[in-house]
Amino acid sequence: MRTNTDIATEIKVYLDTQKEEMIHFLKELVSLETPSREKDTQKRIFEVLSDKLTSLGYHTIYVPGKHTGGYLFARPKNRNKKLPLQLMVGHCDTVWPLETIKQMPLLEEDGKIKGPGVYDMKSGLTQMIFALKIINDLALSHEVAPIILINSDEEIGSRESTTVIKRLAKISKRAFVLEPPLGLDGKLKTARKGLGRFTIKAKGKAAHAGLDPTKGINAIVELSHQIQKLYAMNDFDRGITVNVGMIEGGVSPNMVAPESTAVIDVRVYKESDGAYITKKIQGLKPHLKDIELQITGGIGRPPMEKNHRNQQLWELAKRQGEILGIPLEDATAGGGSDGNTTSQFTATLDGLGTPGDGAHAPHEYIMENQLWERTALLTLLLITDS
Repeated sequence: MRTNTDIATEIKVYLDTQKEEMIHFLKELVSLETPSREKDTQKRIFEVLSDKLTSLGYHTIYVPGKHTGGYLFARPKNRNKKLPLQLMVGHCDTVWPLETIKQMPLLEEDGKIKGPGVYDMKSGLTQMIFALKIINDLALSHEVAPIILINSDEEIGSRESTTVIKRLAKISKRAFVLEPPLGLDGKLKTARKGLGRFTIKAKGKAAHAGLDPTKGINAIVELSHQIQKLYAMNDFDRGITVNVGMIEGGVSPNMVAPESTAVIDVRVYKESDGAYITKKIQGLKPHLKDIELQITGGIGRPPMEKNHRNQQLWELAKRQGEILGIPLEDATAGGGSDGNTTSQFTATLDGLGTPGDGAHAPHEYIMENQLWERTALLTLLLITDS
């Protein structure tokens, strides 16, 4: 009987024969530019991914979105229905507008592969495909059946795909999220902050700034008081951050501003802190007389907490890393992902993509040799139940 050590050796030997094909596939994905808000750009990449999954014995279903490119779901055609499910989650959309590749060309140099979306997260999609290919070609047995969800709206909050992600997480024993790891040393993400978005609109009264200034109620002045209250809510030791990232208001310089609006970003480590800060923001009261405050929003992505089941999955990954000779570390990420959603319902491990740097930055790249290592790690995780 083959041990995981034997299988790890087989995987590494097999990957040596697949490197050229993997690089070619990754470059194909990167060359297909897929900005989140350009829904028509997503069609071709879903076709490429669907064709590859079909060739590996998977049944695929593409669901178009109303305002986004939709998502792709895949499951084994001949799945043993007695086996529990494990969910792999990834996204094909990027933050980069069309034709970015002209300014950020796809390059392979100095042990790096560079290009828009290569790190976040088309290398993760490549790992996903080739881990399944390894399992298929080496006839590796697994006691948990992989299913796949690839969406095209993660970078804009997964508003259309979150419902299906929740549904799949609820029926899965565990979830692996192929987002990039943290830092050049590739720390896996065992916790993520929750993310909230709030909008505060102050409504005052317009008046001529020169002729009748006392007859007006300035909404911008009101908002300035509210911003001070919001910043007082920051509790960095507790991991609660409240940031006013956008403000707008007024009509013209010679008018007392009748309206003003602020958009607030909130991050928390714990779900209870999300409820706490939501109550505080929603409880804000006007500072000036006869001002109306309208407060909307809430915590859209609850935190991925370091709970027991998530930690068990991390310990499994550490053990598989040791077998492969990959020293793994974990970390908490300040940003959110679809792992925040799956973690509410099943054991989740995030950041299983390829180490590199430059997510959402012009120098975006992955370390080429890490692509093989992290694909081997994902493969071992998929075939190991506990």
